[in-house]
Amino acid sequence: MFPALSSSARVISPPGPPRRITPNLFGISFGLAGLAQAWTEAGRLSPTPTAVADAFWLIAGAAWLITLALYLRSIFTDGRTRTELADPTFGPFVAVPAIVGMLLAGGLEPVARGSAVVLYTASLTATLVLAGRLLAIWILDGTPSTKWHPGYYLPSVGAPLVASAEAATLGYRSLAVVLFGFGVISWILIGAVLLAQLVGGQQLPRPLIPTMAILIAPPLVAGNAWFAIDGGRVDRIALALAGYAVLMAIVQLGLVPLYRTVPFGPGWWSYSFPAAALIANAIAWLAAEHAQHQDAWIYLLLAVLTAFIGYLAARTAVALGHRSLLPSPDLSTTPNGPPAA
Repeated sequence: MFPALSSSARVISPPGPPRRITPNLFGISFGLAGLAQAWTEAGRLSPTPTAVADAFWLIAGAAWLITLALYLRSIFTDGRTRTELADPTFGPFVAVPAIVGMLLAGGLEPVARGSAVVLYTASLTATLVLAGRLLAIWILDGTPSTKWHPGYYLPSVGAPLVASAEAATLGYRSLAVVLFGFGVISWILIGAVLLAQLVGGQQLPRPLIPTMAILIAPPLVAGNAWFAIDGGRVDRIALALAGYAVLMAIVQLGLVPLYRTVPFGPGWWSYSFPAAALIANAIAWLAAEHAQHQDAWIYLLLAVLTAFIGYLAARTAVALGHRSLLPSPDLSTTPNGPPAA
């Protein structure tokens, strides 16, 4: 009798508190949108099937909407609306939903330009507001720059450079140039702070180590934006950006042994968009240089990128099935320092 009662009690006991939905989870839709963008770029330059790009845009859009709904519910339920931006770990990632919105607008433009312009305008407005608000918070709250990680590139560097490329795609060239300048100047200023902390400073906590993949993104995204602005021509700006991208690629190769020490988690999606930006940039260079066997190289690059994003998606599905992907509500008990990013 008593064992039966005990068993029943276990069955009807209330579930634990819901897992915290953090803004770095938008890295999933960010990577998927980057994959879709790479296929779209390839479709402009080679006979790749447009249906594949369309399918990836739909998947990215669905992932973005689901994550957005869960995230908004989480911050309102947990009462984090006034503290989220000031979080030294997750605050910079709040810009990612708006960045993904701009990418989705670029994917939507060929089939529904009016809707694409509305989505782009709303996402760009959110981007500018968040970039300014976050910078003000970083100035006023006294958080030491030793707490910074490469995710701090996202609001003021990644967002305007993505916005620049999408503005050029939508036909707003002057706006694209303005946003390009905004992103590059922010990259120089914020990059100086970040590199000063990473070189000779304390190593990032293990969950934040994957964010170092973001270091390669600025020259690649800037290069893609400049190609979009300048019609895919090879000029001095494109060459300079390519040179720095090569340096950062070599740095990333040197970091692979460190990346392999990090257990799988949402932070692994930090690898996805930089990888997609690298492939998109490589495809643009193949076209600009009129490379031999261009189509074969494009298919190979797309296959590698698609396999990598597919691997991340499969690992994520397994982690969700085991309920091990999302951080615990009690963030103070998260191992290895800050909550898993």
